[in-house]
Amino acid sequence: MLGYSHQTISNHLHDLDYRRVLARWVPHALSPYKMQARVTACQSLLLNPQRKQFLADLVTGDESWPKANLHEKKCLLSCFWDAKGMLYYELLPQGRTVNATTYSNQLASLALALREKRPRRSAVHLLHDNARPHVAKATQAKLQELNWDTVPHPPYSPDIAPPDYHLFRPLKLFLKEKRFAKYKDLKMAVFDFFDS
Repeated sequence: MLGYSHQTISNHLHDLDYRRVLARWVPHALSPYKMQARVTACQSLLLNPQRKQFLADLVTGDESWPKANLHEKKCLLSCFWDAKGMLYYELLPQGRTVNATTYSNQLASLALALREKRPRRSAVHLLHDNARPHVAKATQAKLQELNWDTVPHPPYSPDIAPPDYHLFRPLKLFLKEKRFAKYKDLKMAVFDFFDS
């Protein structure tokens, strides 16, 4: 794809002191600034006097490629969930990725799902990583329009993203031995997983 062998790319990432954490390349050694950002973000959550209600209002979202060997074009899955379960998910068409417009539209769909599934919820605290579509101006405008606040997510911190542990890993295990010839077959399997 890039014109370089897998080993060459791996060697360069190793030389840059990166390592693979939960299928993502992250710096092996965090700078003091990034370590402090992680501590500050976590302390702000721990020191919240209304932590129990805050956790009840927490919604987390992320994206993942659920099945890597479908075709040469993969399908990206976007999910949003809370402590009670899945709220909204969307399997994007093959080859399509999330940009600020797509993400803002997903947030609007999530808002509708929240009104339907959690009608008594008074607040939304959204935990998502700092990917470009999540921090874009259009996304920030949509979050402001929805009157949702975001939970600080320090850079290079895939280890504090709940979907990586509690959602995408079981989904990938569920899909591991399955083969899909078509997008619609993968879509049905993903929907079956969430309905089970």
